[in-house]
Amino acid sequence: MRARLRRSAVLVAACALLAALVAACGGGTADSIDYAVDGTLVSYNTNTVAGAASGGPQAFARVLTGFNYHGPDGQVVGDRDFGSIAVVGRNPLVLDYQIDDAAVYSDGKPITCDDMVLAWAAQSGRFPAFDAANRAGYIDVAAVDCAPGQKKARVTFAQDRAFVDYGQLFAATSMMPSHVLADELGLGDGGVTTALQAGDGPTVDRIAQAWNQTWTLTPGVDVRKFPSSGPYRLDEVTDQGAVVLVANDKWWGAKPVTPRITVWPRGADIQDRVNEGFYDVVDVAAGSSGTLTIPDDYARTDAASAGIEQVIFGAQGPLADPAARRALALCTPRDVIARNAEVPIANSRLNAAAEDSITAAENGGGAEQFVAANPDAARGALGGRPLAVRIGYQSPNARLAAVVGTIAKSCAPAGITVTDAAGDAVGPDALRDNQIDALVASTGGATGSGSTGSSAMDAYDLHSGNGNNLSGYVNEQVDGIIGALAVTADPKESARLLAEGSRVLWDQIPTLPLYRQQRMLLVSTKMDAVNGNPTRWGAGWNMDRWALHT
Repeated sequence: MRARLRRSAVLVAACALLAALVAACGGGTADSIDYAVDGTLVSYNTNTVAGAASGGPQAFARVLTGFNYHGPDGQVVGDRDFGSIAVVGRNPLVLDYQIDDAAVYSDGKPITCDDMVLAWAAQSGRFPAFDAANRAGYIDVAAVDCAPGQKKARVTFAQDRAFVDYGQLFAATSMMPSHVLADELGLGDGGVTTALQAGDGPTVDRIAQAWNQTWTLTPGVDVRKFPSSGPYRLDEVTDQGAVVLVANDKWWGAKPVTPRITVWPRGADIQDRVNEGFYDVVDVAAGSSGTLTIPDDYARTDAASAGIEQVIFGAQGPLADPAARRALALCTPRDVIARNAEVPIANSRLNAAAEDSITAAENGGGAEQFVAANPDAARGALGGRPLAVRIGYQSPNARLAAVVGTIAKSCAPAGITVTDAAGDAVGPDALRDNQIDALVASTGGATGSGSTGSSAMDAYDLHSGNGNNLSGYVNEQVDGIIGALAVTADPKESARLLAEGSRVLWDQIPTLPLYRQQRMLLVSTKMDAVNGNPTRWGAGWNMDRWALHT
């Protein structure tokens, strides 16, 4: 990991230098850039279930910074502006974190280890009132030693729980400003940390509710509750659901190249806006906007994401029945759906973020039954009884509309009636609230990639109690496998665990993987320094280096 960090740091520095040289050698640069992303922008807190599945990570990667961020290949890159991490123990794993002395929020309040304590408490699973999307890694932390108001913390992992991908923790967008909640709840300086460390139940529940709800994004919101720890800060939420980011004058690192970036949720008018040159950067799932005609002054790049497009079955309603899930899976033509997307079928659930030699371990275990549609087998799984299901996805999305249409046509002979239940607000909450019976989305229910870039973390979306375990799946054996994968660096052992988990998951089918979500990055030819990213942070990982030449 250290070698990857060094290589990434060199690459990022080179890109920044190139952008600066181009800007200096001729022509001016625009004061504003318009950036379109996959999902809606519903929350500043991208660690909640709905926030993690939204376009928020793409928007706020350089607004809410951390000890690391994800580079152009999804790799973990150390953010030296924010601080540093030192390994001081191996068994148990002990890490010392040091926040930069100059680090302050855009409201002038210092960034402290209190923000780390809040991030850990919210995402560790210790306090169930937090609606956190993922507890991976944080669940293995035994303690965060932090004196309120200080800029250093010692993080100690439980014995034999040395989380392999610890660089994913306390990274960009994972830490929220704890002082905002302290002010909101009248807890005083350090009050959030004191309550969390003491396990003060009633106060922790108040903190959790505030963490869940305080940072909802709506037009006209009071941006004083949304301080930034990065090169950009939130300036406005527009009536169209876009967020306006402006340069943060309290940022202590290199100033952003472009002073203003407006991040737009993708809409049905994307072709019109591209034709008129309105967007400068478009970062969305390939095919989601149908067949686009690309003007000459744009460059298009397609690449695989680290997320898996899948059908996520609901924990209630008709698909709570394993027989019904099996029937729908049996009549779903995964081969046709993948072929239409011009990609291979994906069978991976537990090693989804990687495409390596051990990924093949998930290809067995019964996956071969669910390739071509078999309406007769589906009818048999139901015992001949009819089944009606509502399959939703966030619209508009031409590719997913075609997926649902293909499933409906293929499953009709089995006595299964599929209703397209798409909507512009459909997502994880719609599935959890029983408004739909299944959700077609990427990892964690996301419209975009959804992936953290770490298979060990992404696998937790099938761990019992995890927030983004949208199917409500509970299996002690699978929990054990997921937990073991998180601390295993041996490829042979990982392959054995994946094969074991695959057998169980193809038998019980809490989700049905379809294909690896492909990404489309559309960039004005006048732009510099824009690079795609296979993780949920997308191209926004380095937006502070973007330049639009005029």
